Amino acid sequence: MGTSDKSYKLRIRDLPEGERPREKLKKYGPASLKNYELMAVILGKGTRREGILELSKRIMSQYGDQAIFSRGDVDILQRVLNVSTVQACQVVAAFELGKRLFGRPTEVFLRSPEEVFEYAKDMTRLKKEHLRGLYLDTRNKLIRDEIIAIGTLNASLAHPREIFHPAIESRCAGIILVHNHPSGDPLPSKDDVELTRQIYEASKIMEIDILDHVIIGSQDYCSLKESTEIWPTSKKPVPIRN
Repeated sequence: MGTSDKSYKLRIRDLPEGERPREKLKKYGPASLKNYELMAVILGKGTRREGILELSKRIMSQYGDQAIFSRGDVDILQRVLNVSTVQACQVVAAFELGKRLFGRPTEVFLRSPEEVFEYAKDMTRLKKEHLRGLYLDTRNKLIRDEIIAIGTLNASLAHPREIFHPAIESRCAGIILVHNHPSGDPLPSKDDVELTRQIYEASKIMEIDILDHVIIGSQDYCSLKESTEIWPTSKKPVPIRN
């Protein structure tokens, strides 16, 4: 066995075709990609030191919640992210185009289920269930928006570590979970309630508040905080789907 450092680096071509960022984008649309996967599509390729997945994960984990992306300064971005001039230009151009075409306010505050529904209304068009984590500071300002899982929600797919890891990275104060029902019916299932209960109990240990779990239907939503006994403040219990 050799003594040189040949640590394994995950490359795009090592992934199953259905898990590659570009293929996922084509098949499921941009909402199905995690933040680092979107960054990988923008950058296109990695460097000699880092593969594209490593590079993209590093950028989003270290700098994803910082203002350097919105400053539009190629030199600063190149130096801070340690990427090439071409890649820095790609990132700046992508963020600028996003602001011009679809620009949401630079600061998003989510203080009610209605505001969450308006913010995440784009999920109504998704054909598979997506679980998103909206990570907030102490003022309920959104500091991170992360796709956690894709597929029918259950305890194995949406493990607490997948939900709390971004929370720890971004040092958030609270989390709002959001997922869609492609059927269009926002009423929670038994699995939705049980999963939420597990995450809520885990949040007590982590000392990071789960503020709500909002289910998005085709034209309406259901707030589990308002409609189940998981939270002490529940107001109006709703039926549970079988």
